[in-house]
Amino acid sequence: MREYLLSMLVAAATTFLLTGLVRRIGIRFGVLTEVRDRDVHVMPIPRLGGIAMLAGLAVGLLFASQFPFIQFVFARSNDAQALLTGGALICLIGVIDDKWGIDAVTKLAGQVLVAGVMVVQGVTFYWIPLPGTTYVLSPAQGTLLTILVIVGTMNAVNMVDGLDGLAAGVVGIGAAATFAYTYLLSVGQSFDLATPPALISVVLCGVCLGFLPHNFSPARVFMGDSGALLIGLLLAASSITLTGQFPPGAVPDGQNLLLVLLPLVLPVAVLAVPLLDLLLAVVRRTRAGRSPFSADKLHLHHRLLELGHSHSRAVLLMYGWSATVAFGAVTVSLLQGWTVRVAAVAALALLTFATVVLPRIESGVRARRG
Repeated sequence: MREYLLSMLVAAATTFLLTGLVRRIGIRFGVLTEVRDRDVHVMPIPRLGGIAMLAGLAVGLLFASQFPFIQFVFARSNDAQALLTGGALICLIGVIDDKWGIDAVTKLAGQVLVAGVMVVQGVTFYWIPLPGTTYVLSPAQGTLLTILVIVGTMNAVNMVDGLDGLAAGVVGIGAAATFAYTYLLSVGQSFDLATPPALISVVLCGVCLGFLPHNFSPARVFMGDSGALLIGLLLAASSITLTGQFPPGAVPDGQNLLLVLLPLVLPVAVLAVPLLDLLLAVVRRTRAGRSPFSADKLHLHHRLLELGHSHSRAVLLMYGWSATVAFGAVTVSLLQGWTVRVAAVAALALLTFATVVLPRIESGVRARRG
C-alpha cells in the first residue's frame, strides 16, 4: 500500500507543479476557452491542462517502476507502455482540438484509432464474468467491446467537463473506487497485490488530485479536451485490465452476485453520473433533430445551477453522487451485513435532500426575507 500511495503523491506533485507552467503556455499561445452562451465562466480561461496531466502520469509510472514490489507489473505486461502511447496520442489529438478545433467525426475517428492502439498492446477484455460461468471473448469480440468502452468513457468524461473541478473530481473519485476494489479483492482472494489496474487507478487518482487545486472554482486553467480525453482513457483502461488480471472463474459467485459482476459493473458505477448525462444529451439532441455532438446548456450540472445551487455546491453534489454510487457498489459487493446497506440508503437519502429539497428551502427563506 505504501508504494501505491507514494506513486500517487508523485503523480499529484508533478501535475500540480507543471499545471502552472502549462497555464502560462496556454496564455502565451492563445489557447483559451472563450466565453460562450452555454458556459458558466465569465472570462477567457487557458486550457491545455492535459499536458501537465500526461506528465504526471509518466512521472508517476516511472517512479512506481523503481519499487521492487511493483516492478514485475511492468515486466509481465505492456500495460504501462500502452498507457503512455495511447495517452500521448489522445493528448495530442486533444491539444490540436483545443488550439484549432476538430470536427466531431474526425475526433471520433482519432479516438477509435487510439483505442485500437491500446488493444494491440494488450489492453483489452478477455472474458466476461457471469453468474455461475465465464464467457470467454474471441479476439474480435474483445476488440470491439474494448473500443466501445474506451471511446464511450472518453466522451462521457469530456461531456461532464462543464463546471470548474467537476471532471477531475468525478474521475478521481472513480479511480479511487477502482483502486479500492482491485486492492481489497486481491487481499481477499490472495492474488498478487501489485496489479496493473491498481497501479493505473492510483496514479490516475494522483493526477486528478494534482490538477484540482488549479481547476476548482474559480478555475485558473481548464484541462481541455487534451485532459478530459486522457483521464477518460485512463479510467477505462483501469477497469478493462481487471479481467486480464484474475483468471476466469477465480472470483467466487456463491454468496454475492455483485462481486462476480463488478468487473463489468464498476466502470458503469464509476461513471454513472457522466454516462447518464451523456445518454440524456444524446436523446435530447436527437429528438430535437440536432447532432448528438452539438453543444447545449442542459447538462446535469447546468440543471443543478438552475435549481439554485451555487457553482461550488453543484460540483460537490456531483462528487457526492459519484462517490455514493461508485464506493457503494464496491462496498456492497465486498462487505456483508445490513449496516452497509443502511449506510448506502442513508447516503442516497441525504444526497437527494441536499439536491432537491435544500434549494427550495433556501429559496423560501429568501422570499420571506425579501
